[in-house]
Amino acid sequence: MRIRKYINSDKKDVLELFKLNTPEFFSPSEESDLNFYLDNHSEYYYVLEIENRICACAGYNIFTDNLVRISWDIVHPKKQSKGLGTELIKFRLQKIREIEGVKLVSVRTTQLVYKFYEKFGFELKETLKDFWAPGFDLYRMECDLKLLKM
Repeated sequence: MRIRKYINSDKKDVLELFKLNTPEFFSPSEESDLNFYLDNHSEYYYVLEIENRICACAGYNIFTDNLVRISWDIVHPKKQSKGLGTELIKFRLQKIREIEGVKLVSVRTTQLVYKFYEKFGFELKETLKDFWAPGFDLYRMECDLKLLKM
């Protein structure tokens, strides 16, 4: 297993992972958002490879001097519940800890996977019904960087 920085030539594989997780975890309408993100905000986006195949991807974005947001976590359906998401979150949290001044980490997710983030110390702060698309509610979560469980 290897985690490396996303490069533009990975886009096709990342979009394929998204499609494999649609409609179970993502609404088809979110694909344009992911495309925009990959084209414009992927500075801190990473892919996880097993035997040179991208099996998962995830990133983060720096919003203010003290706030970082986890973004676009996607794991191949056949690789879910095998620790890849955990490896990616631990990798990113370590990277975030290296950024001077960051105190708060946030994630915007859905009712389908928010329990995953709770395991790392994220606390639910807000929910908005049908935020992403019908049936995909926003679950906004936060954690003090010092309290995150690795």
